[in-house]
Amino acid sequence: MTTPPDEGLLFDVAAPPTPVERLLLLADLYVQHNDMLDRLLRAKSLPSKPTAHGGSAQRLATATCTAIKAVTDERLFRSQDLSDSVLRLQQIAFLSSASADQQLPMARTLTALAPEAAMGCADALAFEFRHRRGNTPEAPDRPLTGTQRDALWEIGCGNVVATNSLGRQYVHYRDERVLIGTLRALEADGLAERVPKSAPSAYIGGPLQDRVRLTAAGTIALAAAISRPPTARTPRTAPASVPAATTASTRTR
Repeated sequence: MTTPPDEGLLFDVAAPPTPVERLLLLADLYVQHNDMLDRLLRAKSLPSKPTAHGGSAQRLATATCTAIKAVTDERLFRSQDLSDSVLRLQQIAFLSSASADQQLPMARTLTALAPEAAMGCADALAFEFRHRRGNTPEAPDRPLTGTQRDALWEIGCGNVVATNSLGRQYVHYRDERVLIGTLRALEADGLAERVPKSAPSAYIGGPLQDRVRLTAAGTIALAAAISRPPTARTPRTAPASVPAATTASTRTR
């Protein structure tokens, strides 16, 4: 995302993130923070004071408040779903700030649900944008497939890691299936990237895993995808075991 340069400028100036993009970026920050806490928890010796994570937690609390302001500035007050999502983010901001003074196990618990809260708010905000204002972003030259969109969403939630074993690469996911071929395609398109040994091990004493994250281009592509009308995308079917109330936010992803 760039704005046309003025005649007096020698280079393009990057446009600030949209509110939806800002929420996706916030989710990524929490994923990185939680990975740091998990690595510390798996270390042989735990820090005796919470200073190892306190600064990060406070910065995240501030970033969350900034994202909340970006959402409320849109003045979409009539949306109950969006209001609920903002309320969850307000709780996350409070919990993140409180976690700065906690020992590692409790600190990790307090921010555990932060990535999904930020992603859920992005989904609710995009839904309101397109239904109330009709200001959806232009369709990209190479629109995402349903599989790619779902994979990027799973990555944004912090649910995807990659490992190597006996010369083979594996992808581990939680909710939506992410195949190694899909990940490689996203990497080739510059939409996703692996950060070596940044995710906690799958078991105590095991090797660190590679966290899969959205790139800047991936963040923009996913924000555009969830902001497009649902008729332009492949419908998703929720598992039968999931209560109806919990599947409402998935209708727009």
